[in-house]
Amino acid sequence: MSKKQKTGEQKNPLEVERIGKLIVQFAIPAIISMLVSSLYNIVDQVFIGRGIGLLGNAATNVAFPVSIICTATALLLGIGGASNYNLESGAGSNKRASEIAGTALTLLFVSGVVIAVVTLCFLNPLLHLFGVTTQVLPYAQDYTRITAFGIPFLILTTGGNHLIRADRSPTYSMICMLAGAILNTILDTLFIFGFQWGMKGAAWATVIGQTVSGIMVIVYFLKLRKMELTFDMLRPRIRHAKAIASLGIASCINQVAMAAVQITMNNTLRYYGGQSVYGADIPLACVGIISKVNMVFMAICIGISQGCQPIWGYNYGAKRYDRVRLTYKLAFVICMIVGVVFFLCFQIFPDSITAIFGDGTQEYFRFAKRYFRIFMFMTFINGIQPMSSGFFTSIRKAVLGALVSLTRQVIFLLPLIVILPRFMGIDGVMYAGPVADGAAAVVAIALAVKELKKMGNHYHSKKQMN
Repeated sequence: MSKKQKTGEQKNPLEVERIGKLIVQFAIPAIISMLVSSLYNIVDQVFIGRGIGLLGNAATNVAFPVSIICTATALLLGIGGASNYNLESGAGSNKRASEIAGTALTLLFVSGVVIAVVTLCFLNPLLHLFGVTTQVLPYAQDYTRITAFGIPFLILTTGGNHLIRADRSPTYSMICMLAGAILNTILDTLFIFGFQWGMKGAAWATVIGQTVSGIMVIVYFLKLRKMELTFDMLRPRIRHAKAIASLGIASCINQVAMAAVQITMNNTLRYYGGQSVYGADIPLACVGIISKVNMVFMAICIGISQGCQPIWGYNYGAKRYDRVRLTYKLAFVICMIVGVVFFLCFQIFPDSITAIFGDGTQEYFRFAKRYFRIFMFMTFINGIQPMSSGFFTSIRKAVLGALVSLTRQVIFLLPLIVILPRFMGIDGVMYAGPVADGAAAVVAIALAVKELKKMGNHYHSKKQMN
């Protein structure tokens, strides 16, 4: 066998396989993993809505910022670790890549324990900060107090699955998430309707599902991994932690911004809802439902981004800019198609979607319909911003990734949901959504086009030199 043939056989599939095939191979398991992750919240919302009612739905909405903070931490360490792992692997630095993965895994579990302890110690102040009402408070206390015990496993699962995909095992990553979600669904039915445990039943179902998924992640890195990973590599190293944070910060900021927006939104809805015909509890319940439904759409777009991350990262590290550009263009088209489908669903079937989560008054369905059609009006283009943020992170453009992450939530949406209701009442919250979404998409597309042109120039220069 010739040396050339041997080298060709040893090439990583990320460098030589067709881009379309790679996107299917990596993005579909990532999408399913993200969908399954969002199902933890959606399934709880459906069963709680049907088994407990409006106040239960409002309670999960109030508790949702805790989940967002956990996801932010998981993405900071998971995406940061996976992005660095792929870049170092693409550059041929396999030992350094494995040390980065080990640092990320240890920090994932430690941070989960810290967040769980803080949540339990400061439960009531946190719930009041998140916008709880007097009627909703006992439901939110029951739910959050129990789900706090699952936080270490939630963070390990969410972050660890990015590292599993980076280790070229996207199917196992999907199975981890799927196993926990299926178990959660079964136990929700048993605990809420069979044992009549109410909010506590929904919470314990969630914790058990998260624990099972977390254990499966641990088993993977102990027994099934492809990367070299010794116990010494699990010792956190400051230089690796800095590298992880630099590439994970964009996704983390996006989630932290979501938490800030959610908290501000809840308090705004409570205040202006109390001055409207809907009252304070109906807007809290409806927006909780709609945000969970939107998670399905965002899970698909973020899953596309996460599936493309190993392709972007490895090929950028290997200076295969033509493959990086093609991957972005295909991801853009896919996100647009998915966005159009969800836009039509939100505009045509708002009542049917709301009814999945239980019954309500006429005002309840009227508010939900208006919120779906107005706040979610720009859904057809909403997938571009999170996909582009992931793209910049994967190619070591952390500042651009962070900027794109900040556009929708912090730079545009947060000020709008504070300012517009002063002039329009509770309707101001609804109209803040499409304005922020449109502006964020324009910024993301402009920055991506500029970066792709730069890569194109590098690629053509390299081709001419060869």
